[in-house]
Amino acid sequence: MTDWNPSLYSRFAGLRLRPALDLLAQVGALPDGDAVDLGCGNGAAGPALRARLPGRHLIGLDASPAMLDGAQRTGAYDALIEADAGGWHPVRTPALIFSNALLHWLPDHAALFPRLAGCLAPGGVLAVQMPRQFDAPSHRLIREVSARLFPDRFDWSGWQAPVAEPQVYHRLLAPLGAVSVWETEYLQTLAPVPTGHPVRQFTQSTIMRPVLERLSDAEAADFIAAYDAALAPPYPAQTDGTVIFPFRRLFMVLRRP
Repeated sequence: MTDWNPSLYSRFAGLRLRPALDLLAQVGALPDGDAVDLGCGNGAAGPALRARLPGRHLIGLDASPAMLDGAQRTGAYDALIEADAGGWHPVRTPALIFSNALLHWLPDHAALFPRLAGCLAPGGVLAVQMPRQFDAPSHRLIREVSARLFPDRFDWSGWQAPVAEPQVYHRLLAPLGAVSVWETEYLQTLAPVPTGHPVRQFTQSTIMRPVLERLSDAEAADFIAAYDAALAPPYPAQTDGTVIFPFRRLFMVLRRP
């Protein structure tokens, strides 16, 4: 995919930051060592991590140069690393690996999560948040509309959600330390937008990206129009024009022995 669009992603900065704050609140005490914001993006969680961990060496890691530029401007990080989190290994043993809305983009969680946990210092914490919205209309309709309009390019028949049930992660992590796993469904209120549906404005900067990357400008316009229309029944406008957008997220905190 091409690089991320930080300005488009930041339109819903408050809604995207709240899960990071909820995750951070459950981290607890940490041993000595670095803190790593794995998939730091434009640094939205950086100031909160800095306030929560004063004096600790804070590292932000992301594969997007555009996002790292934004993270740099926060002034929250002691170091920023451009790298693919799927192949990253720390130079120094960290006390905290904090990952908000990244790991659902990476495959093979059965190997990835134990590998990340194994990077931690004794008593260190792996704190992860991932969306688990993939069967909701907002995400399911992306698959349905793209397959209907462009069947030569989108065949979702073998598709599997990139995030498993919460019990899967509990069973995976429990042998590695003390683990807490929970889900929260946020009832997000989206303001009216000048054109299109507010939910599409939310998804366009994230889950829609792999679809739009494979379309010409004209095809993308056709897809967006059809997707906007399909979103109206499951996400109707309220009397004030706002839309209520339920969004489910999965959390887990592992503390190593």
